[in-house]
Amino acid sequence: MKKKIAIAMGGFSSEYRISINSGNMVYENLDRNKYEPYRVHILQNEWFVVTENDTPYPINKSDFTVKIDGEIIKFDCVFNTIHGTPGENGLLQAYLELLNIPQTAADHYQSALTFNKRDLISVLKPYGIKTAKNYFLNKEDILDVDAILEKVGLPCFVKANRAGSSFGITKVKQKDELYRAAQNAFQEDDEAIIESFLDGTEVSVGVITYNGELLALPVTEIVSENEFFDYEAKYLGKSQEITPARISEEDTKKVQEIAKLIYEKLKMKGFTRSEFIFHNGEPHFIEMNTTPGLSQASILPQQAAKAGISLQDLYGSAIEAALS
Repeated sequence: MKKKIAIAMGGFSSEYRISINSGNMVYENLDRNKYEPYRVHILQNEWFVVTENDTPYPINKSDFTVKIDGEIIKFDCVFNTIHGTPGENGLLQAYLELLNIPQTAADHYQSALTFNKRDLISVLKPYGIKTAKNYFLNKEDILDVDAILEKVGLPCFVKANRAGSSFGITKVKQKDELYRAAQNAFQEDDEAIIESFLDGTEVSVGVITYNGELLALPVTEIVSENEFFDYEAKYLGKSQEITPARISEEDTKKVQEIAKLIYEKLKMKGFTRSEFIFHNGEPHFIEMNTTPGLSQASILPQQAAKAGISLQDLYGSAIEAALS
């Protein structure tokens, strides 16, 4: 019997279009001899399955089933490709756990933790993971510019605390730019994190569970044409993504081991992609994505290809791990 797989895509955030691209890529590459995939759009106001002729069928949220041509479809597994809320911050995972439906991403607690940059940094500190100097700011806080700059200096980055794909992020070069940067961050979240500038080579490390084994994929070097790896650089071709990265074998192994350590200590599942900057010769952790992009422009599929893993095998392995 083929397993019925719901490919969850969309979401409630600014990233929903990117997620649709990721979900469609999974849909196109799943092995039809093993799986019967369904495209499930999870949007703010409606959840529905889209069939080949683009007919929408509403999801029954009470049990995550769908009725198509008189047949009630129950899913064996959910392939989670939602970036941002509710698929990357743990809400969808908690819902599916209550329904006892396996899903391919990290569990709900780990997802919520890694989606919150401030909390994740705090949890990783005891393991000796190096990060930028940071300052935490809430929307209702008084913006104490002098205190912020005393801690992080200039230039610095102001980021929405719980957002992805470089939404709500600004590189601040001058003191008088800080207020506007904070307001930009607060358009995405009511919490912000302000980080010191790290000068060095930026790399991305995919870590996956593949055929039952923990595997760090080839490292990607990111060279942005813009000031930093923003939305345009990620998705509109304004960057070079060089795999394998142009760093030494020693540095490659070092950053891969740190990425694997984080994966293990946080008890992660599925695919993760962690970002680092080699600052003063040492990898400094920036953030972790637990539902990384899976479209043609995305980094993790590029890394898998360099490792000799086809998209069909990559996606199939995630499903088998979730079902095991």
